[in-house]
Amino acid sequence: MDTQNPNVPPHAHTRVAAKKHPNRRHPHSGLVHDNTRHTTRFTVIGNHLAQHPELSLLAIGLGTHIQSLPVGARIDIKSLAARFPEGTARIAAALRELEAHGYLRRERVRVPDGRIITRTTSCNQPGHSDTEAPRPAAPRKRTRPPGGKPLPAVPQPAYPAPALIQQATDLLTGLRREDPRLLFSACDTAHLAPGVAAWLERDVTPAAVRRALTAELPPEPLRRPAALLAHRLTAQLPPPPPLARPATPPPTRHPLQTCDGCDRAFRAPAPGHCRACRSSLLEAA
Repeated sequence: MDTQNPNVPPHAHTRVAAKKHPNRRHPHSGLVHDNTRHTTRFTVIGNHLAQHPELSLLAIGLGTHIQSLPVGARIDIKSLAARFPEGTARIAAALRELEAHGYLRRERVRVPDGRIITRTTSCNQPGHSDTEAPRPAAPRKRTRPPGGKPLPAVPQPAYPAPALIQQATDLLTGLRREDPRLLFSACDTAHLAPGVAAWLERDVTPAAVRRALTAELPPEPLRRPAALLAHRLTAQLPPPPPLARPATPPPTRHPLQTCDGCDRAFRAPAPGHCRACRSSLLEAA
């Protein structure tokens, strides 16, 4: 009973699972995830936002932050600038990107007390909400030519009046006289017109807009002149004009009166004595 058979292995070999096999090759470069399942305090973010091919990194991060906030949180530019180190200009540009791609809807509504406020709605899946409000019909159609890249987003005017959009379209159409390379298609002009209208809405003269768009252009041929102007419209957008202070009323000009003591003419709201006679009367008293 104490004799052992040397031809029999001391233990039976167990089959190793394929994913735990020691000879399984692992990637030596690239991203490796170390994930733990969340059970509380988490937000589901779609890859269409986290890996958006057109949004900037700041817009993607800001959109993710906004979707994680509760209902009623303040996401105006000042509140976000106080929360993050980016300035108001960069945050405003990121909000405009999210709005242009449908992740934000901002509308001005009148509350019961008569004030007009801006109501912001966050959309986690643009175009899939049954309650999504219809967008105003503005000529900002974006088209992608076969094999080409889409144009960058441009600023949007707060009130896209038809006359303002037409003025912006005429300005863009006239840029070909400044530089023959700035000849845009109808689709590119419709995409850029709201950006020019946003400048005009901020009390920038058409001549100043024209100089900003045509100054210091590269001497070599422009591959995508519309994309270059879209970048300038966004990157160089001036701040809104300051609120106009109420005009100071002119000083009241009283009618001429005749002094009862010396017959001199002086201005006063009612008849009586001039200043010199009043002083004499006080000294005599």
